[in-house]
Amino acid sequence: MLYALMAWDKDGALDVRMTNRPDHLAYLESTGVVRQAGPFLDAEGQPCGSLIVLEVDDIDAAKAWAENDPYATAGLFRDVNISAWKRVIDG
Repeated sequence: MLYALMAWDKDGALDVRMTNRPDHLAYLESTGVVRQAGPFLDAEGQPCGSLIVLEVDDIDAAKAWAENDPYATAGLFRDVNISAWKRVIDG
């Protein structure tokens, strides 16, 4: 099943994001469950959050994946929402 993870960075946390980015990207690649991913951008074009679509068995697996993301373990996010998601259009 697909789950959309939407996470918003804490204010002033761009350095935390950039410092942990290599580990975050390696985690996305290594887990084999990420179907789409990319940052939300603020008005200046800087990353301020993340959208990640996971293909996992259930919401508990999605939550476990999110908790182990290096961005999460570094304390980057102020808010995280995970919801079941249905792909309607492939691009």
